[in-house]
Amino acid sequence: MRHKDIDSVLVANRGEIARRVFRTCRTLGIATVAVYADADADAAHVAEADAAVRLPGNAPADTYLRADLLVAAALAAGADAVHPGYGFLSENAEFARAVEAAGLVWIGPPPDAVEAMGSKTRAKELMAAAGVPLFAALDPARVTAADLPLLVKASAGGGGRGMRVVRELDALESELAAARSEAAAAFGDGEVFVEPYAEGARHVEVQVLADAHGTVWVLGERDCSLQRRHQKVIEETPAPGLGEEVRRTLHDSAARAARSIGYTGAGTVEFLVARDGRPYFLEMNTRLQVEHPVTECVTGLDLVALQIRVAEGAALPPSPPQPHGHAVEARLYAEDPARGWQPQPGALHLFELPGVDAEFAVRPGLDAGLRLDAGVSGGETIGVHYDPMLAKVIAWAPTRAEAVRRLAYALERARLHGPVTNRDLLVRVLRHPDFAAARLDTGFLEHRLDALIGAPAAATDAPGPADTDGDRVRFAALAAALADAAGRTSARGPVPVRLGGWRNVPSQPQVKRFRSEPDGREYEVGYRLGRAGLEATGADGVRWVSASARRVVLDIDGVRRAFDVAAYAERVFVDSPFVSCALTALARFTAPEDLTPQGSLLAPMPGTVIRIGEFSPGDRVEKGRPLLWLEAMKMEHVIAAPATGTLTELTAEVGRQVDVGAVLAVVKEETTP
Repeated sequence: MRHKDIDSVLVANRGEIARRVFRTCRTLGIATVAVYADADADAAHVAEADAAVRLPGNAPADTYLRADLLVAAALAAGADAVHPGYGFLSENAEFARAVEAAGLVWIGPPPDAVEAMGSKTRAKELMAAAGVPLFAALDPARVTAADLPLLVKASAGGGGRGMRVVRELDALESELAAARSEAAAAFGDGEVFVEPYAEGARHVEVQVLADAHGTVWVLGERDCSLQRRHQKVIEETPAPGLGEEVRRTLHDSAARAARSIGYTGAGTVEFLVARDGRPYFLEMNTRLQVEHPVTECVTGLDLVALQIRVAEGAALPPSPPQPHGHAVEARLYAEDPARGWQPQPGALHLFELPGVDAEFAVRPGLDAGLRLDAGVSGGETIGVHYDPMLAKVIAWAPTRAEAVRRLAYALERARLHGPVTNRDLLVRVLRHPDFAAARLDTGFLEHRLDALIGAPAAATDAPGPADTDGDRVRFAALAAALADAAGRTSARGPVPVRLGGWRNVPSQPQVKRFRSEPDGREYEVGYRLGRAGLEATGADGVRWVSASARRVVLDIDGVRRAFDVAAYAERVFVDSPFVSCALTALARFTAPEDLTPQGSLLAPMPGTVIRIGEFSPGDRVEKGRPLLWLEAMKMEHVIAAPATGTLTELTAEVGRQVDVGAVLAVVKEETTP
């Protein structure tokens, strides 16, 4: 049965995916409607829509997870269709049914198919009947040490939420409780299940697209093995190094899965590929995936446009176009990998990515390019209520090596002024020899994390004496000091200025102190102008070429280097192909000692206290023992005892909103005689 043509689409989502759908709608001549929580009132997706409807509140349970409010918003704005995006209610069968019951077109698979795959436990039963290879679920009450390691997973939803790896039986109960809590908060459903955890396996998924006329397309596979906290970070297509027999098995299994439930629209069938090459079904995502752009880049298809056409009742051609080349996507997050992937909310002053060829789409005719799908832009504030992903950066080229090189180059030269991000980690991963050789598995980041985090990443085009990251950050600090001096000396704009006058009597050097982010290292730089020009303390071989408040050019051992400098109060961002880093200008004299009690547990981010352990003031606690849990940016974060000792204060309360730096508890450390 053919639906009427769609004239107006409400996207029941936010951020990057809402902007992505709006981009296609504009191309197709379809009007757009946004919805927004109070925290998103000034967000880019709201500004880009033709109309927008407020969802009062901020918590997802009060806004983007309210099916009744979303349907009412669509009707009030005159939309005739709803696109769910991904996350939130995108895989909620009752929401799909409510949309259709209201006379609106659901741009997604049939509600029965959503329901069949919505429960991962039920999905496994259906896939077993269809002959799709899979792991059998385990009864938590009957598992033994021989079953370890185990994976606890949320039955509804995905994105790494409600997922835990269990390596010790004693930890199973607490991990089950944590997974249930996180799943309930993220998806409104706390059901979880347990299955074997395959060490050293790859995560490979297959993109399918089906119409209501019996045609099922298989649009290749994507390797999504690069993950942190079970959430994907880097994805690529085609999956490198897969044998043709394994690839055929994956494609055939995905098509069989789609046909077995009468699937229509875009969907993804996910598998683990064990070390021996055998694939095992994980789940089917009955929606568009975050990483769908890599498939678009190698096929030239617009998957959102195809979703809309299938929803209108159109038939797909008998076979899809053949893919060409290779595409790699990196997810840029406002988070600190060195601190347990803590989300980093705050003001995003500047976000610039060089060499972008397209945004939210593939430019026809390009066999190589760079694509940006961003949910935010410079001038916005990254809040605490939602996922910390800032953008997806995608490069595609005729070969994998070219695509990876293009992506690393663009990320390295991005200007990101604001919260700490995972940019440097991404660059290091893309340039890691094991990644280049496609030695991939889901433990890639976990096993190499110590080597992948540290001081800011430096470009590979800078041979010579300044070979360490620390040396390069020191030059960045010197550039920041000179820019500050130039800004105070002259208000004439970006023209070279003299930093004071040369004196025959040697003067004391000007000294500035900086702390680099996120590693916390301190750098003290001194400089003065002498007979030979610039004299920089601890930086022999450096010659000053020019300096303004925004740009400093230095000659370092005979090689000229330019540094762009931007200051926002005490924070200074220095960008250069030589090194990019964030610095905090420190006071000349050490500030008095902080009055925070010794042993204080401070909130590492703004968030909500959602759980407190069974402790009371006066109890003895062990170092590393979880004391309470914060929820921020849709994830749970454990706050553990900093030392073994006595819990003397517990100021946290369940449901209480806390700011970064708030004292949650105080532990008096035991002293050894």
